[in-house]
Amino acid sequence: MVRTVAGAVGSGGLMANALFVCLHNAGRSQMSQALFERAAEGRHDARSAGTTPGDHVHPEVVEVMLEVGIDLADRIPHELTEDDARWADVVVTMGCGDECPYIPGRRYVDWDLPDPKGRPIEEVRATRDEIERRVGELVAELNG
Repeated sequence: MVRTVAGAVGSGGLMANALFVCLHNAGRSQMSQALFERAAEGRHDARSAGTTPGDHVHPEVVEVMLEVGIDLADRIPHELTEDDARWADVVVTMGCGDECPYIPGRRYVDWDLPDPKGRPIEEVRATRDEIERRVGELVAELNG
């Protein structure tokens, strides 16, 4: 579901809102939001949230994202609200299960990805790279 927004950047003014949700908003969803924002180049908006937000982004996530030029060190995990879900056109869930609110008319996609917390850096890199691949596909789809 893509809606047209006046003044949106990109061909045809297409703009969609993507919400990335995981448990703590400290790993997968933070990586997804940042990689989506970069891939979308202003054509679409993104947010991320967690059902039980952590205190900070996981250090191993900060490290692997710095490797691709994205600094997440100052990001603060955000608690998922119904308003977030209402804002979104697409809700991508990653391990939050039944705790994610269901809003009719939104598209829901589940990405089965391992939680990067405490994992070896090579595994966190692999998760980052898989998220980047999936985000690229999602942005291409939203671009039409």
